[in-house]
Amino acid sequence: MKTSKDSLRVAMVVSRYNCEYTDRLLDGAYRALRDEGLNTDLVNVIRVPGAFEIPVAAAKLANSGGYDTVICLGAVIRSDTPHFDYVAGEAARGIMQAGLDSGVPIIFGVMTLNTIEQAEVRTRNDRSNRGYEAAKAGIEMACTINDI
Repeated sequence: MKTSKDSLRVAMVVSRYNCEYTDRLLDGAYRALRDEGLNTDLVNVIRVPGAFEIPVAAAKLANSGGYDTVICLGAVIRSDTPHFDYVAGEAARGIMQAGLDSGVPIIFGVMTLNTIEQAEVRTRNDRSNRGYEAAKAGIEMACTINDI
């Protein structure tokens, strides 16, 4: 049986760190969901301190059985220390592991950036917004997985 997009149960995990960009990612994700006909009033948004904390919240949501997809949004911007490498790498690994363990599509919408300028470009108020792209991927994957 084909899954109807308007019946999808969506959760989003959003980092508060670099919120000037993650809030724009969230706005983009909401736009995509609305463009696809989803009722955004039913979307569950969970805020976490930073990108490093995203995987545990995503895993909890995915394993709850209450969601067809979990969209993870964050912004990790390179600086002078190797902190970027650890945070970005572990966020990616944790998000992927949560999806594999749960069988629920968990979308990696965590931007890993070298500059603030890149963050500005990737969070514009248009369809190039990485939050918009992540939400579209979440919808597509949820429909695909639910129909297998």
